[in-house]
Amino acid sequence: MTLRETTVTEFTELIASTAPAPGGGGASAAVAAVGIALGDMVGELTVGKKKYADVEEDIKALMARAQELRVRLLLLIDEDDENFTPLSRAYGIPKDAPGRDEEMEKCLRLAAKAPLEIFDICCETIEIQNEFAHKGSKLMISDAATGVEFARAALYGAAVNVKVNTALMKDREYAEKLNSRIDERLFKYSSLADEIFRFVYDRF
Repeated sequence: MTLRETTVTEFTELIASTAPAPGGGGASAAVAAVGIALGDMVGELTVGKKKYADVEEDIKALMARAQELRVRLLLLIDEDDENFTPLSRAYGIPKDAPGRDEEMEKCLRLAAKAPLEIFDICCETIEIQNEFAHKGSKLMISDAATGVEFARAALYGAAVNVKVNTALMKDREYAEKLNSRIDERLFKYSSLADEIFRFVYDRF
């Protein structure tokens, strides 16, 4: 059984155990998947309403993309686990063993891959939630606000799970390239999430 197929109880028990994964990356993917699902929920309960007929096609397009992102995020729960496993083994290689540095570098790059994609998806998720918050049924936009806060939490979680790997990379040029990608977008999208939440919160 894959991680994404476990129950919520089983998944959280695994996180709380001594197992090296799932950890912050997989948890961030799961939280982001819940967040984008809440946006999709706004859409589902907006389409078909006469009051929102003028934005219905926009909402349908947002829903379709939200569904794609949710599925991808669920897959990334397992990919993060699979990508971290080689690194957890590499940590056990004696420090003076031939080829250890090269193996560690390869494993660090692999371990950063899923969190980086989760981060990128969270940025897009926040943009989508902005649309749901502004165009969706007023009765449902509290779910867009909730979803955007899930996305923001996952954004930060994914960011720090990239940087924990780049911090150990010997190839500093590659590491700084990833760090810059994170740094340039982290606070931009966190600020946007705050604006969306405030927009919804102030309407009630």
